[in-house]
Amino acid sequence: MHHSFVARNRLSVRLGDAVRAWPEPLPSPSFVVDLDAFDANAADLVRRAGGTPIRVASKSLRVPALIRRALETPGFAGVLAYTLAEALWLVEQDVSDDVVVAYPSVDAAALSALVASPRAASRITIMIDDVAHLDAVDALRASTAVPVRVAIDIDAGLRWGGQAVGPKRSPLYDVGSVSDLALLVIERPGFQLVGVMTYEGQVAGVPDVVPHQRTKSAVVRKLKQLSVQQLQVRRTAIAEALTGLAGHGDHTGPGFWNAGGSGSIESSAADPVVTEVTAGSGLFGPTLFDNYEVFQPQPAAFFGLPVTRRPSADVATVHGGGLIASGPTGSDRAPTPWAPAGLRLTGLEGAGEVQTPLVGTNAATLAIGDLVWFRHAKSGEPFEHGLQVQLLQGDRFVDQVPTYRGHGLAF
Repeated sequence: MHHSFVARNRLSVRLGDAVRAWPEPLPSPSFVVDLDAFDANAADLVRRAGGTPIRVASKSLRVPALIRRALETPGFAGVLAYTLAEALWLVEQDVSDDVVVAYPSVDAAALSALVASPRAASRITIMIDDVAHLDAVDALRASTAVPVRVAIDIDAGLRWGGQAVGPKRSPLYDVGSVSDLALLVIERPGFQLVGVMTYEGQVAGVPDVVPHQRTKSAVVRKLKQLSVQQLQVRRTAIAEALTGLAGHGDHTGPGFWNAGGSGSIESSAADPVVTEVTAGSGLFGPTLFDNYEVFQPQPAAFFGLPVTRRPSADVATVHGGGLIASGPTGSDRAPTPWAPAGLRLTGLEGAGEVQTPLVGTNAATLAIGDLVWFRHAKSGEPFEHGLQVQLLQGDRFVDQVPTYRGHGLAF
């Protein structure tokens, strides 16, 4: 995806105006979300979903005010949380009354809180892919009076050439294994089977028009096409099997079917089995989402670091900077100096925990005290490193809101 130097320098001017107009000094690092870009990205995600509801991936935001803002956008409904403790907090704070936990939990404290609260249990769905996840719940309760809502996570990877392509998530793949676990849930007192999840990460989370990697990008696009075709057939078969279990206990069918992510909304929503899609990263547009064929989000999330050293005429050093994204170690996980344009990390030092030297065409123009704005490689993760986020609209900060950490939370 092409981002012009002009647009990046215009962003630098907007941010500079906003910083000067803000009545108090900003912390370092300073975190900013551009609401104009955020709202444009939200509207584009809704357009791409074509009427299929979008569940907000809270892991990709981690700022409650922005989770609320997404949910206020017509077309968004419900939250996909990443921990059960987080889901309990979101319900307690009335951020959402429909929260699905994307990953199985064995957090004894959180599970105990869930089964002790009829209100929370009616609003939260936990994820399972093994009977052991049911055992973990039952080990903490003396009564099944409060039913626990359950969704089954099904492996959505591609089987191709004897290889499994995709995230290593659920052990459940074929109709038989899914049906067997579904029947155990249905027949077990104190549980309700209410949904299914199939996250095709090899489609949603992999760039496919990477500059200077034409051959690899073509292979990725082919794998995505095969994944979509294979998964649609498998989803249909599994959905038919789960519908066939209707009549066992109070089971009436598979309930909601969640799928996809920001990079696969069109193909996920096109599957008639799917009732909802998930998106989060597409709201912020981190650098790992710059090179997709199907969509081009606007960069919306930034962190600013002050120049504290000028070791030479062509090097400017900022304080901090080592906000490295999770995933396989590589240069694509490093933050990107963004505004002003014309800056880059050095090959020797990269992004350091306490200081980061920058070189490039604009390095010589920076003075001690100037702010350099970076983009993170992934969405949501940088906000684990700050307490507050400035909300930019036009050329002014219109609000300052707490992150999860700013609320005293560490999920």
